[in-house]
Amino acid sequence: MANIYDGAFRTILNDCRKLIIPVINEIFGETYTGEEEIQFFPNEHFIDQQDEADKERITDTNFTVFGKTPKKYHIECESSLPDGRITIRLFEYDAQIALDEGEVTEETLTVTFPNTAVLYLRTYKKTPDKMKYVIITPGGMVQYDVPIMKVQKYSLDDIFEKRLLMLIPFYIFSHENSFPEYNSNEQKLAELKAEYQEILERLDGLEQQGVIGAFDKRTIIELSGDVIKEIAQKYENVQKGVGDIMGGALIETSARRLKNEAENETKRQTALKLLKRGKQTVEEIAEDTGLSITEVEQLAGLQTV
Repeated sequence: MANIYDGAFRTILNDCRKLIIPVINEIFGETYTGEEEIQFFPNEHFIDQQDEADKERITDTNFTVFGKTPKKYHIECESSLPDGRITIRLFEYDAQIALDEGEVTEETLTVTFPNTAVLYLRTYKKTPDKMKYVIITPGGMVQYDVPIMKVQKYSLDDIFEKRLLMLIPFYIFSHENSFPEYNSNEQKLAELKAEYQEILERLDGLEQQGVIGAFDKRTIIELSGDVIKEIAQKYENVQKGVGDIMGGALIETSARRLKNEAENETKRQTALKLLKRGKQTVEEIAEDTGLSITEVEQLAGLQTV
C-alpha cells in the first residue's frame, strides 16, 4: 500500500529531520550545511469546497529551513503512475499552505508559495523530469517548475557520496523489476543480500565517523525493513532473505545499545566511588573512567544534593 511508503517517508523526515537537508540541496541546488534550524508545520489542511464540507488533505511535508533567508518547502512522496491529478493535488496543498500563513495589511493579501518537489519511488516512461504550474491572473501570468527526484536513478554510491541517506529505505525500488529472478535464483538473491550487507557496513562507518547517530541509523534500518516487507509481499525468498539481514541488524543494534548502557553505568558507579573517596580531582576521575569531565561534575553534583 502506498501509505506504507508515505508513512516511512514522514517518519524518517520527522524523526531524523537533518537527513532532509542533502535532499533539499540535491533537488533545489541549495548549499545548506546541515546546521540550519528546521521548523515543521501541521500537515493537515482543509481545502474549501464550494457547497460541500471542507475536505481534509494531509501533506507529506511542510517545513521551513532557516538559512541566510528562511525558505518554506513542501515535498511529496509518490509511488503511483504520474497523472494530472497529482499536479492538481500538489497545487491545492501549496495554495492552502500559502493561505494558512498569508498576511492581510490594509486589504492587501500577501501569500508565499512553498518550494515544492516530488520524490517518485517508481519511474515510468510517463514520469517527467519536472512538473509546471501556469497561473493566469488579471495582473499577468505566473509560471514555475516543480522539480521531480527519481529515487530509482540513484545508485548506492550516489546515495552515500551525496549523503542522501533518507533514500535508503526506498532503495529496494531499484530492484523491484528483478524480484521474480531473485526469488527463483539463489545466486542472484545472494548478490542482493550482499548489497544490503554493504549498506549496513557503510551506515556503521558513518556512525563511527559521527556523520549520523545511532538513532538515525536504527531508523533507516527499521524503515528499510518495513518497506521491503511491503514491496516484496509476493516474493517470499526476497522478503525473508533481505528482511532477515535488516532484522538481524536491528537486533545487533539493540544489543550494542544495551551493552553500551551497561558499560556506561559501570563507569558512573566507579566514578561515584572515586568521588566518595575524595582523593582525586574531577579531571583525574574523568581520565580514569573514560567519562567526560561534564559527566563527572554532574555526578559530583548529585552527591551534594
